[in-house]
Amino acid sequence: MASRQGPLPAQGSMTVKGANPLSSKTTTVLSSSYADTEFREALALLDERGILNTAETRRQLRLDLQKEVIDSNGEIIDEFAKVAEQLGRIGMTIEKLNESFNEMKTQLGAAHEATSSTLEEASRLLAQQRQVEQKQALLGAFNANFVLSDDEIAALTLTMEPVDELFFATLAKAKKISNDCEILLGFENQTLGLQIMEQVSKNLGQGFQKLYKWVQREFKTLNLESPQIGSSIRRALRVLAERPGLFQNCLDFFAEARENVLSSTFYTALTGNSPSGKEDTSVKPIELAAHDPLRYVGDMLAWTHSAAVGEREALEGLFIGEGDEIAKEIQAGRENELWRLAAEDGEDTGEFDAVKTLNELVDRDMSGAVRLLRQRVEQVIQTNEETILAYKLANLLDFYKNTFSKMLSPDSALVETLGGLESEALRQFRSLARDHVAAIQGGFQHIPADLRPPGFLLDALEQLTAIMKTYETSFTSSGNREAEFEPVLAEAFDPFISGSANMAKTLQAPADSIFFINCLVTARWNLSQFDFTKRRAAQLQTNIDEQRASLVEAQYRLFRAESGLDALITALGVLEDSDDDVEKVSSLEAVQEPALTRASQLLDDFLPSALMDAVERLKHLQDSGLARDITEEAAEKFCVDFEHVEEMLMLADELAEQRHGESDDFQSLRALFPRTSGEIRVLLS
Repeated sequence: MASRQGPLPAQGSMTVKGANPLSSKTTTVLSSSYADTEFREALALLDERGILNTAETRRQLRLDLQKEVIDSNGEIIDEFAKVAEQLGRIGMTIEKLNESFNEMKTQLGAAHEATSSTLEEASRLLAQQRQVEQKQALLGAFNANFVLSDDEIAALTLTMEPVDELFFATLAKAKKISNDCEILLGFENQTLGLQIMEQVSKNLGQGFQKLYKWVQREFKTLNLESPQIGSSIRRALRVLAERPGLFQNCLDFFAEARENVLSSTFYTALTGNSPSGKEDTSVKPIELAAHDPLRYVGDMLAWTHSAAVGEREALEGLFIGEGDEIAKEIQAGRENELWRLAAEDGEDTGEFDAVKTLNELVDRDMSGAVRLLRQRVEQVIQTNEETILAYKLANLLDFYKNTFSKMLSPDSALVETLGGLESEALRQFRSLARDHVAAIQGGFQHIPADLRPPGFLLDALEQLTAIMKTYETSFTSSGNREAEFEPVLAEAFDPFISGSANMAKTLQAPADSIFFINCLVTARWNLSQFDFTKRRAAQLQTNIDEQRASLVEAQYRLFRAESGLDALITALGVLEDSDDDVEKVSSLEAVQEPALTRASQLLDDFLPSALMDAVERLKHLQDSGLARDITEEAAEKFCVDFEHVEEMLMLADELAEQRHGESDDFQSLRALFPRTSGEIRVLLS
């Protein structure tokens, strides 16, 4: 150590050589890691033993620990001895098992050699069984999908079998087989597919024929008035729709049967007796109201409408209660090749409209009742002699025509029949109106003394008012009610107003205008009460204004003539306030002293009673307000003329005064004609 470390100090040499135990211990203790897990466990074991830190204990501790280690090793050896003994036993058991295994292996080998031929035969048989089962499953699937059983064929084709769920299921299966056979026809060998299709097509044809006959039988006993119509008939119709020809034949048969039923029902409703003559006490005959033509026709039309609505509701549930299934089936049937070939001969192949077909069927069902209706209504129209009643009948027929047009279609036979009856009623109305005009032609010459509207005009207006009230409450389909009502005015109004105008021409003025205004005002008042005659009322007002202007002019002329100012107004009316025209005034004959003095005197005599005389001339004008307005307007025109006369005379005086000054030869025109325009307005107001 000295050679490696070199020389040390003296005291250091002594410490090394002596190997101080305390120093070694301290170094050992200090070098120990208290973070070591084993060290901490050792300390924990010492704490568990409760050993005191004494010299004797420290000396004895190592011996005790060594003894414990030896004892533990001995126990382990004992345990391993027991294990060795058990392993020996296990070895013996394994040897025995090996012997038994070898013996069994020998026996199995012998058994396998003995049964190998049997197992091969069994495997072969199992394989054959699987093949048979596959073929059997294939045959079953083929029979289920492509072959009808005997029971199914019987249910589909025999008429003695009912049309029930089995029938419809079999029919659906047959259609599916027919469709699936198209796949078989895609292969090289088509014999099987052709044979199956031939047989299935035959069965399908017989099935549809059976269904067709069954539907016809059901239609004979079908009660559409029943709230519950069997679902089987609806299903049958939906299925039968695949054959449009058969379906149409059924519709024709049904329409004929329903036509007879509704005709008989309508006849019973009319007479209270069935077509066979049997009385039905539960029905109140419509013919009991035949004395009242309007009610009679209305009851018949109401019954027709009720029957058509009921028929349509029932048929909706019967034919389109399944949505658009019938339309789809008919369309599919028309697209079928066989039906397309048939359609080439004239059958319509357009898209099937279920609602249109339903409306046509209702129309056909009602045709028998409609014939009876037409006969009865024609009889009422032809025997009627009342003008207003004829128009009310036409209006009633128009209302129901529009109603049925919305419910069915404008082209339906029922709507066309009602349209024809309406036209006939309107012809009768026009004929009666013309006969009425012809009958009272002689009365056109008798003018009342008080110039009031003649009696024939008042009667005509009363009749027209009744017609207009009827038209106002009607539900006309026209968008222009005024234009639609014009023909009525032409027949029931224009001849009478024209007759009044002709009568007015025979009178002298102003009586002609007064009489005609009275007629026009009365007519306008009647027409203005309705919105669909506003335009004609406005035309009458234009005529009134023309006659009013004539009366205003007549009153104005009378004012000028009776006032004595006509010559003066005429002479001065053409002059203006220019110097040249003012200079001419004094030379006019009308403003000379004698003429002007006479005019002033006549004016003074005229003014006190002028207004009363003017009103008296219009006393026969029934509209007092209009008479007052006419007089006031005429007076205003006269006052305007007088103002011009006054102005011209004053200008003439001013010009003369400028020329002559205060000479004795000057004569003032205003002194000879002193009245002022203010005085005139006061006296004529």
